[in-house]
Amino acid sequence: MTSAPLSVLPFALIATDLDGTLLRAGDTVSARSCAALATARAAGAQHIIVTGRPVPQVRHVLDDLGYTGLAVCGQGAQVYDTARARLLHSISLDRDLADVALGKIEAEIGEVYAAVNQEGVDAEMLIGPGYRMWHPHLPTVRVRRRADLWAAPINKVLLQHPELDDDELTRVARSVVGDLVNVTMAGEHTVELQPPGVSKASGLALAADVLGVGASSTVAFGDMPNDIPMFAWAAHGVAMANAHRELVAVADELTLSNEEDGIAVVLERLFPPPGTSGPAGV
Repeated sequence: MTSAPLSVLPFALIATDLDGTLLRAGDTVSARSCAALATARAAGAQHIIVTGRPVPQVRHVLDDLGYTGLAVCGQGAQVYDTARARLLHSISLDRDLADVALGKIEAEIGEVYAAVNQEGVDAEMLIGPGYRMWHPHLPTVRVRRRADLWAAPINKVLLQHPELDDDELTRVARSVVGDLVNVTMAGEHTVELQPPGVSKASGLALAADVLGVGASSTVAFGDMPNDIPMFAWAAHGVAMANAHRELVAVADELTLSNEEDGIAVVLERLFPPPGTSGPAGV
């Protein structure tokens, strides 16, 4: 098949979140979604994964997909070259700043439970006292003291509170330390502190520049508030049916859920398989 010129493609870059968006239960991608992405690539579009997970927690997914492109990981702190297994870009969160931020949050709402993602392609996720890991299939190392979380460079801190829900914890943390760090809700039981200025949008912009594609040629898919900056950057934002209300409020389009191949439904309209009608408008 001859690839279409980028100038006539509906979008030259397809940016997809993973959890709750491209992935179904069990970290799997449906055959239909794989086929829709393959058709889009054959038409000349590029696909880039943009995830809150750091590189060590996403490589098994990339391997299962046979994915060899760039991946924006760690909530935008990392740009990872999958084919060469190396980081093109990485930003760490100052550990002293992270400790201060936790102290300020606890002064407001009492004890919080914390975990960290260490920096690097082979780094570990350290789990502090009280923190509950809701994704047991992902590798973690439990530490005895909070001070042990700061043993090596990190790219983000994950928070939980024994009583507050995710929305309230995010609101309080942002009001207390939002001028020091970026506070975002990345998923259920996943409130995070990141380096100032780091978001999925900042990481995607860096990766898109490497690929030679701009925001005006990008369609983005997501499901949680951490995808809001990515939607603001991209030309067209598509929220899943299972998306958080804050993302739905800023989305350009709503599709089916991740379990119902919501990404494939949109891509099949934008990049019809051979022998069907041409691309429909957005």
